[in-house]
Amino acid sequence: MAKPFMVALPNVEQDLTSSRLSSPLELLGWSEFFADQVQPSEADLIPRRIASVHRARIEAIDVTGPVGLEFPSNTSTGDYAVGDWVLADALTDMLIRRLDRKSVFQRRPEGGRGQQLVAANIDTLLIVTSCNADFNLARLERYLIMANQAGSNPVIVLTKADTAEDAGMFQAQAEALQRDLPVIALNGRSADAVSLLRPWCGVGQTVALVGASGVGKSTLVNTMTGPESDTKQKTGTIREYDAQGRHTTTARSLHAISGGGWVIDTPGIRTLYVSDGADGIDTLFAEITELAPLCRFRDCTHAHEPGCAVQAAVASGALVADRLERWRNLLAENRDRTPVVSGPRGNKIVRKKKY
Repeated sequence: MAKPFMVALPNVEQDLTSSRLSSPLELLGWSEFFADQVQPSEADLIPRRIASVHRARIEAIDVTGPVGLEFPSNTSTGDYAVGDWVLADALTDMLIRRLDRKSVFQRRPEGGRGQQLVAANIDTLLIVTSCNADFNLARLERYLIMANQAGSNPVIVLTKADTAEDAGMFQAQAEALQRDLPVIALNGRSADAVSLLRPWCGVGQTVALVGASGVGKSTLVNTMTGPESDTKQKTGTIREYDAQGRHTTTARSLHAISGGGWVIDTPGIRTLYVSDGADGIDTLFAEITELAPLCRFRDCTHAHEPGCAVQAAVASGALVADRLERWRNLLAENRDRTPVVSGPRGNKIVRKKKY
């Protein structure tokens, strides 16, 4: 029998006083964005937040703590993400409908026709990597594209900084990936980690942790939730020669952060493809996006055309040639892996490239 989901709620009275929130629901991440979606006819329904999603059940929380949630027989749990807000019947616990998301992090698996939901209604996406052989700029770029596309603020978190000879070197490389990108280097086991991440973990705020296996996500979640948490995440070791780790988190789940806020832990992603991410790429490579309209030709490929503002920036040293090449490769991957809707009714999905 599955172990019931447990989550420790913040001190409602204390947090309402200290943060001047108008409603206990706001402690869970509720805002006007969701309140405005509730119709007058739904006034008797109870807002609840999805805390974990399993193949056959969904678990939720409200201002009273963990609560039951029943769903209609034709409902697929795959349509819901941790962090979603739903309206439920107070008497039957029946899920009535899901509210629109203000942000959603999702990915398209290789060979998959649809998107795989990772987490929803995230204010900040903490992209976790470690200061060792796992550090990979190309992978970080892919996470940044997904974060930008999701509508959440990305922050790169460098774990195991205490074991690195020069954590500043890793930090400088990461900061150069995107304009005004916060990069925090820390020891995930240290209490200082909580204070370093506090700007993004205020009362009512939701962060999600993503990254490869073995980078210390679960360790960091345990530090953020505090020693009294009932939902400790399992942690594992890594192989020393290549810094690769094992999957210790097998499901997505919502946890209360000590002192306020919420964190969603996610399983490690082995391979992250770029798909459906044109806007995210534009944000990642903002300096190229801003130069493109200055080119002589509207359809400039920034490769060989005369009057290309992007190539001029490369020639002057204002833009690194390798960055332009990475932009071009990611655009091509996004184009090849994003399904195109075609057919007379727009209901046929065609891929430009078979893989």
